Amino acid sequence: MELFFYKYQGTGNDFVILDNRTGAYNFLTREQVAFVCNRRFGIGADGLMLLQAAPHFDFEMKYYNADGGESTMCGNGGRCLVQAAADLGIRKDEYTFLAIDGAHQAVIKERGIVALKMNNVKNIEKRGNDFILDTGSPHFVQLTPNVQDLDVVKRGSEIRHSAAFATEGINVNFVEQTGNKNKLSVRTYERGVEDETFSCGTGVTAAALVCYYNNEGFNRLFVRTKGGQLSVEFEMSESGYQNIWLIGPAKKVFSGTLELPLF
Repeated sequence: MELFFYKYQGTGNDFVILDNRTGAYNFLTREQVAFVCNRRFGIGADGLMLLQAAPHFDFEMKYYNADGGESTMCGNGGRCLVQAAADLGIRKDEYTFLAIDGAHQAVIKERGIVALKMNNVKNIEKRGNDFILDTGSPHFVQLTPNVQDLDVVKRGSEIRHSAAFATEGINVNFVEQTGNKNKLSVRTYERGVEDETFSCGTGVTAAALVCYYNNEGFNRLFVRTKGGQLSVEFEMSESGYQNIWLIGPAKKVFSGTLELPLF
């Protein structure tokens, strides 16, 4: 079976996208998805997404981690899928699409910038000096000095596979406030990839909300990742964090075909 695919990236968080509006790729198995995402034998990506038709929405996003398992919301993935939808002819001033955590809005701005509205966040759990919250995917946030010197894979794996999180897994973010309080540096270990990724949209969102929670904060934070800069805008109310927008670049890398092996 031959796949026709598109490769996109958002601040180095890269994805294989398949146009599945006709249901042509409904047969994909976990092993096949993992093969496609493999950087040595397949295309190579942090995850795979299906662009699917959905009644009353512009499209539906179905997301798989690099290990082949269907996963929760991916912020950078959502932004990339919006850009891919536009490139495939779905042209809107404002997009509304369905993901595993519900409906999302998105806007394509100038110079390849895509803004994605995330779901509201009600609670942040404080555990010692660390934080746990769900921004569409579960995240552990640890404030860390000298984050660039940290062994993110070793420390992130230890937390992700600890007794508290081993069963369901959790994404682990190490966050340093750099200079002004509204500027952050974030490095993320992602479950399902089981490695550090160049960027994680839901992780960046989680880090921004934690730093607002942990300090006086701002409603707009600029976040540096290994793959580039994102920004997060949000409002705070008595019911929690709302009107949350994840903003940054989303770009097509290349497209092509791949012969898919049988497993």
